[in-house]
Amino acid sequence: MRIALLTYRGNMFCGGQGIYAAYLAREWKRAGHDVHVFAGPPFPELEEGIPLHEIPNDNVFGATMAEAFDPAAPFSLLKPLSLWELGVSRFGVFPEMQTFGFRLMRRWREIQKRYRFDVVFDNQCLSWGLLGIQAMGVPVVSVIHHPLHIDREADFTIDPSLKKRVERTLYFPLMMQQAVAPRLSKIVTVSEASREAIEKYFKIPQKDVAVVYNGTDTDIFHPIDKPKEADLLFVGRTEDRKKGIGTMFEALSMLPDHVKLKIVDGRIPAHGLVPRLTKQYGLEDRVQILDRMLTVPELVEQYSTAKVALVPSFFEGFGFPASEAMACGLSVIANAAGALPEVVGTDGHAGRLVPQRDAKAMADAMWEILKDPEETRRMGQAARARVEKLFQWDQAAAEMVGVFEEVIHASRGGTKRGTSHAADRRSRAA
Repeated sequence: MRIALLTYRGNMFCGGQGIYAAYLAREWKRAGHDVHVFAGPPFPELEEGIPLHEIPNDNVFGATMAEAFDPAAPFSLLKPLSLWELGVSRFGVFPEMQTFGFRLMRRWREIQKRYRFDVVFDNQCLSWGLLGIQAMGVPVVSVIHHPLHIDREADFTIDPSLKKRVERTLYFPLMMQQAVAPRLSKIVTVSEASREAIEKYFKIPQKDVAVVYNGTDTDIFHPIDKPKEADLLFVGRTEDRKKGIGTMFEALSMLPDHVKLKIVDGRIPAHGLVPRLTKQYGLEDRVQILDRMLTVPELVEQYSTAKVALVPSFFEGFGFPASEAMACGLSVIANAAGALPEVVGTDGHAGRLVPQRDAKAMADAMWEILKDPEETRRMGQAARARVEKLFQWDQAAAEMVGVFEEVIHASRGGTKRGTSHAADRRSRAA
């Protein structure tokens, strides 16, 4: 099968979407498919032999006019899409998803004539341009990791002012995504929780959305014998309001002073949530911060320096920090929210689930696990075993190909066929 994989931002260190694209491309290539990646900057690091087609942009969002203007190329911003990016970004609109799709659509006829792709797989760009690409005769399948409406609502919870509501409504391209998603050949998502949210926000019936769980590279993410510098570990974007770090700090303040927390986030602002909450709860001597970008091997080492991983998110479409920590042999304490019960499991073997925004319940779970080192070790072993069984990238890639085959068959006038392997993996995760 010839697959065009689209990702408007491809860097694996920009978040879960970059990881998702790189690993699926790798597994499709290893399975014998011809996969090409079309990406915007920052670009992904792909396995050797996978072609990368760069779709550039002017990267003007958040830049001043002086920073956006390059004296060495004074007319570079006079192109229509560049002017559009520059103009709307002055009002707080994030334009990259829109323009990525349009730039690709303008080149698509030539691209398709050369490569003859069987299917286009979009990594939650959902740009208007995808409708044009699909109209040229190739089916477009898109993954929605989770609806961006959830991010906007999380921001509103922190700051419900009219100014913030207007800013975040302008920032997220919700109208475009709501219009494009139902018109594509197929929508895929990464958990049952996200499938429910897609029905709520996009009005696409759950029966029309395929669920294919993400994978986790257990060859890279594995236990390392290192001294335990911290009792608890949080990995993720602390400024993301969905991550629920306020509950985490409050819970830590309820525990004895010897319990330590390490936070790994390469983008902690000087006046951000972490410094404010650390001071608010008087935890300056109990919170260790690692605020630099890490390589993947360095991240694996950091997982191995703690006893228990914390994932206090209010919603996760999947939750790579949970599955990565589990693969590294850590038990997990997570909110019973979004896809986290699907990843961690609800039987208590690999971790503990606690109610959202319940700091006392989170503190009790922390203490219950930490006070019994043997139970902590056993849960960590069960956590890795769960990831090895249920969340592998080769499984995800094979299930996605099953979805593609169904879509291609239907586009050529055939009847629908089921993807029973994906359904079986979901039932085992439940």
